[in-house]
Amino acid sequence: MIISYKQHFEKTLNLAYPVIIGQLGHVMFGVVDSFMLGKVGAVPLAASAIGNSIFFLIFIFGLGISFAISPIVAISLGAKREDDFNNILRHSFILNITVGIILTIVVFISADLIKYLNQPKDVAYQAAIFLRIIGLSLVPLMIFQTFKQSIEGLSIMLPAMIITILANIVNYVGNWLLIFGNAGFPKLGLSGSGFSTLITRIAMAATIFIYVFYAKRFKIYNLSMALKKIDISVIKKLLNLGIPTGVQYLFETAAFAFSTIMIGWLGTKALAAHQIAINLASITYMAATGISAAAAIRVGNAVGTGSIVETRRSGFSALLLCMIMMLCFAVVFIVFNKQLPLIYIKDYNVIPIASSLIIIGAFFQVFDGSQAVGLGMLRGLTDVKIPTLITFSAYWVIMIPCCYFLAFVMKLGVQGIWLGFIFGLAFSAIMLNIRFYKRSKEKIHL
Repeated sequence: MIISYKQHFEKTLNLAYPVIIGQLGHVMFGVVDSFMLGKVGAVPLAASAIGNSIFFLIFIFGLGISFAISPIVAISLGAKREDDFNNILRHSFILNITVGIILTIVVFISADLIKYLNQPKDVAYQAAIFLRIIGLSLVPLMIFQTFKQSIEGLSIMLPAMIITILANIVNYVGNWLLIFGNAGFPKLGLSGSGFSTLITRIAMAATIFIYVFYAKRFKIYNLSMALKKIDISVIKKLLNLGIPTGVQYLFETAAFAFSTIMIGWLGTKALAAHQIAINLASITYMAATGISAAAAIRVGNAVGTGSIVETRRSGFSALLLCMIMMLCFAVVFIVFNKQLPLIYIKDYNVIPIASSLIIIGAFFQVFDGSQAVGLGMLRGLTDVKIPTLITFSAYWVIMIPCCYFLAFVMKLGVQGIWLGFIFGLAFSAIMLNIRFYKRSKEKIHL
């Protein structure tokens, strides 16, 4: 059955808004940490920027692998193969825990390498300690992602959102106790923030695990984690979609992490300003990731039914919805560019720099949003190989050289690096959406 664009908007938004709120919840971990660490000083704030950048550089690969789950589940659901769900969940659980353990080892190795990144000595020292602590949260995060992506493939989005909102309360209390040493707890500063994050992520994994196995709505799937034999075909399907997706996000996150390192060459004040502005941009970007997740699910459902018309409408309606939202956020950034940094810090050497970056961010996030949705739409088509090449070109052939040229050759400083973001993101957005326009005209063979 062909439905109108208005109905597509409604269906996409109904799927997207819990994901957006849930994703905002994840970003709010960093926002709350930055807000509270800003009260301690610029060095812990800058160290958290380095630590979090490296952590997400590593975690994003695992996150990408987990993103393969929801479109695979959605395609099975569209094709009326509901019995596939339990098998996909069990194999995803095994795969993601294995990936989480491997990535934890990579984090600990990376923590020892921070001292070689030419950062201020005190910043590098604190960042290494912080990174090791939050690195222990990778396995719980991958467990959480396994169940989150599995049930989102069934278009059940609210549970993960609620858990993430509650987790922010736990993290805030943990920060209040452990950063500042309140209520008789030790005053640990940046390390306290790390321990709070670790405890919270363990609680999130345990909560969603218990929910999925005891909620009545999932009883029809006869869920069981017992797996007598590993089905290589299921693992292969998850990896064929998950690894390229992980690499796509790795290219993006690595580029932004490297840009953070370049900003560190410009000094602590520039790094602190960047952390403030990127936190704000990350909040609005969550709208795009939520719509991207909804696009992957809705396009996947349409592919499962075999309808080319519904496949294209599902994708294009998501793209238009995202563009409208990102333009609204851009207006807010421009109007309140001087007020927003005050939420984080009172250092008036940092605030003007952050303010200028927020204005640039108003422009680049429009492209960032449209490329995020482009990736989601193509993931729904199970088209990930060419998009991986596009993301590599966008970030490492175009964006990073532009950032370096504008910042250090043209001597525009941190503002030059942020201007460089626009070039890479614009290329990615244009090429990915052209790719969907062409591929969505074809019959997808599963």
